[in-house]
Amino acid sequence: MARHLNDVPRWIFIGIWILGNIAMFLYEYFVYKNSAEFFYLRKIVGAALPVARASAACLNLNCMLILIPVCRNLISFLRGSLKNCCKKTIRRQLDKHITFHRYIAYMICIHTAVHIGAHVFNVERMVVAHDGSELLLSLLSNLDDNNPGQTYINPVRDGTQDPTLFAMTSIPGITGVLATLALILMVSSATETIRRSYFEVFWFTHHLFVVFFVCVGIHGIGKIVRGQSNIGDHDPEYCVDKYEQWGSPAEPKCPLPQFTGSSPSTWQWIVGPVVLYVLERFVRFFRSNQQVVISKVVKHPSKVFELQMRKKGFSMGPGQYIFLQCPKISHLEWHPFTLTSAPEDEYFSVHIRRVGNWTEALAKACHVDEVEFKENWKLPKVAVDGPFGTATEDIFTYEVDIFVAAGIGVTPFASVLKHTWHRLTNRRYRKQVAGRDFKLKKVYFFWICPDMNAFEWLHDLLKYYDRQMADSGMNDFLTYYVYLTRGWDRNLAKTIVLHDEEIYDPITGLQQKTHYGRPNWDQIMPTIADKHPGTKIGVFFCGPKVLSSTLHKACNQHSSKEGARFYYNKENF
Repeated sequence: MARHLNDVPRWIFIGIWILGNIAMFLYEYFVYKNSAEFFYLRKIVGAALPVARASAACLNLNCMLILIPVCRNLISFLRGSLKNCCKKTIRRQLDKHITFHRYIAYMICIHTAVHIGAHVFNVERMVVAHDGSELLLSLLSNLDDNNPGQTYINPVRDGTQDPTLFAMTSIPGITGVLATLALILMVSSATETIRRSYFEVFWFTHHLFVVFFVCVGIHGIGKIVRGQSNIGDHDPEYCVDKYEQWGSPAEPKCPLPQFTGSSPSTWQWIVGPVVLYVLERFVRFFRSNQQVVISKVVKHPSKVFELQMRKKGFSMGPGQYIFLQCPKISHLEWHPFTLTSAPEDEYFSVHIRRVGNWTEALAKACHVDEVEFKENWKLPKVAVDGPFGTATEDIFTYEVDIFVAAGIGVTPFASVLKHTWHRLTNRRYRKQVAGRDFKLKKVYFFWICPDMNAFEWLHDLLKYYDRQMADSGMNDFLTYYVYLTRGWDRNLAKTIVLHDEEIYDPITGLQQKTHYGRPNWDQIMPTIADKHPGTKIGVFFCGPKVLSSTLHKACNQHSSKEGARFYYNKENF
């Protein structure tokens, strides 16, 4: 079990959700398959009716759930509220809220396909019922509200009508098509390739969720699924073979069957989450309209620049993130960035890599490439939404932490390292350090750099820790490893060999020597486990998905009941 400690809670959570979908599908399926209320409708449309209604019920369930994981203020509130009453294992599932949001979207796609497919058969059968080949179906289909004592069951009123035309001109058909198109655009633009390369496309198309929810909410207004309303007077199982005598004195037990449309229920499922999401957006809108001042702009190597900002009442935790908007560029686009400052700093900051149109435009607006100093009033106005909580809030609940950063993923750990060191050295936190809320005794920091010049702004921070740990006699608290994955040649190799005996690394100037290549976790994890037997070790990662999967597997593989257990935590936006 220890080998799957990072996966079992997620599997249980997802398993409950899948079982809920299965239970909902089966319940609704057998209701429409066996209920006397829909006996005659089943005669017209056949076995596709319960399938269509069962998939619709599952759509209601998942449409209710899909907005909750993207209520970031709610997730942050729950994470903070559960600290005193729930184990870390439960709280860690909140960090996967975006992953669960995707799973729900995929489930909605599956049930949408099933629902559409079933209704294609239903509409076709409704048209065929008018052809007169079966007298019972013809009789049912010719019932009309305009005739005294009759109510119709077949929404297709003309047997010569084209099924496609009927579907495209009815309220359920129009809303269904619009909702499906919106869903296709949202899901296709949310793929990783689009999000990474064309974030604006993802951002704009994802707001089609408004169209989707409006269409889903009014989809059932047409009431095309009609059930019998006078079962007490007209038993369908008894009267089905006596249809020629319906309404005649010869068979008083079989008056004409009466039908009524099923009331739309989807709105009842989605109204709560929609109101919750609207409140979420209101809170975020209010916070984003508070004044933010850019106090400093710093240009760093490798196309990275830093924004230091101030905002009245802004309170943050280590490793949290914000959404940043620049009205000069776009009033609609918000982009997430991890905070690199510590809660103790007088400002809050983000480091931004210039990799797309928006970040390039922001760099230009902030005059990053200009040599002359720019006064604050010449800098663009920005809006900030957040901060929002992440997995790094649990760093102090483990005795040993492993921080793994790759590429620009190093940004949250700048904040975390600053805050950790401040709590260790500041007298104000002495009591907390000795208390239960601060168990941390050892930190391993693995920094995987793409080249020598990448993120030099963090070199200064690590050099500062080298000095501070030496002066305070806490050399064992932080052990960091810098891995250079590319960017060296033969001349550099000679320089490294010549200066190998020196105290400081010839490349970074740090006390810890640089490693070349990628870390071998199958060697690193057992080594750390041997140093800390029987310890719960928190592993915190921010970086690309490929490395995340490798590290996740290594955490499971090298965890054991008797030895160390590695709890994997990944940054998610």
